[in-house]
Amino acid sequence: MAIFAYQGRAPAGIQKGEIEAPDRMTAVGELRKRAILVTRINEKAGGKTPSRIGGKVKDKAMAVFTRQFSTMVDAGLPLVQCLHILAAQSEARNLRGVTADVARNVEEGSTLAEALRRHPRTFNDLFINMVDVGEAGGILDVIFQRLAVYIEKSAALKRRVKGALVYPAAIISVAILVIVFMLTFVIPTFAAIFRDMGAELPLPTRIVIALSDFVRSYILLIAAGMGGAVFAVRAYYRTENGKSIVDALLLKIPIFGPLIRKVAVARFTRTLGTLVQSGVPILEGLRITAATAGNKVIEKAVLQCRVSVSQGKTVADPLKGSGVFPPMVTQMISVGEQTGSLDAMLSKIADFYDDEVNTAVNTLTSLLEPIMIVILGGIVGGLVVAMYLPIFKLVTLIK
Repeated sequence: MAIFAYQGRAPAGIQKGEIEAPDRMTAVGELRKRAILVTRINEKAGGKTPSRIGGKVKDKAMAVFTRQFSTMVDAGLPLVQCLHILAAQSEARNLRGVTADVARNVEEGSTLAEALRRHPRTFNDLFINMVDVGEAGGILDVIFQRLAVYIEKSAALKRRVKGALVYPAAIISVAILVIVFMLTFVIPTFAAIFRDMGAELPLPTRIVIALSDFVRSYILLIAAGMGGAVFAVRAYYRTENGKSIVDALLLKIPIFGPLIRKVAVARFTRTLGTLVQSGVPILEGLRITAATAGNKVIEKAVLQCRVSVSQGKTVADPLKGSGVFPPMVTQMISVGEQTGSLDAMLSKIADFYDDEVNTAVNTLTSLLEPIMIVILGGIVGGLVVAMYLPIFKLVTLIK
């Protein structure tokens, strides 16, 4: 038995306490019987303490792990033997140590879900809860197949978004380096020549030379200021209020905002659909989905939906009222609830938005490429023209 510290909403208000149960889902179910809607629950050190072995594992390694686990369980191999084989052949060092520790705990009498729960840095709530359901229903092989598909599709979605951001980030970085190089090394050479000439310089040339002098004099201060600004924004983003404000602003940014919203919708529907299909209770599924939303605005909308569902309402109505999810999504979820096929409908929405993200990424890349080239060319070209204006003027005077 493990001891869980919980916080939840009760008819009398917010309630905190501890409960003893064999696992997290049982604890949540018992609290629900007491009319307590759990908002946070964590295992205390009354049972087995979380292990420090291992750490975060890449999606690719985790997908291979779950697929191999599914194949061996489906072939009828004992659970402990499967774990020892996976520990011996895993290419990820963190995963090898974690799997070996999980095998030891299972041999000592723990369930697989309990053993996995000791490694929260490696296995998230979604993974553990689905394994818990798979053990209870005797469908571990099916659960691992679904987990592998989920991890692979989530990783593919993440790669597409990163791919869309890499190109503009690279162009902007190159542009900054080129501009700093010109202002620091090239422009001063021209400025020295023009000062020897003693002629009055055109306004664009004077502006560029003044900018060059400023950058050369305060380049360390500018770099420190930019680094401090980045650090301050990151520190602010780690706060609850900061994350809410920044995430809300990100959804409103032109071009990038719609892409972020589509990614969030795809992740929400894929996660909730996988959990519901695997038999995880809807309230627990919404809690896990909110925790993995990746955007505070989406997370708040899902948590509000969870509260409404606990009061007997549908999933679609609170999502529609949040204004975060597109009408098509809420309408399809409503149809799925009415027809008893919510998991299938969520999977269809996820597939649709995966394609939408792919299209949006391609469109974004095709739009940004010429825009960034024009901006970079305009800035560098403007600096060059400003430096050659006095030379053109001198040639005209000689004629």
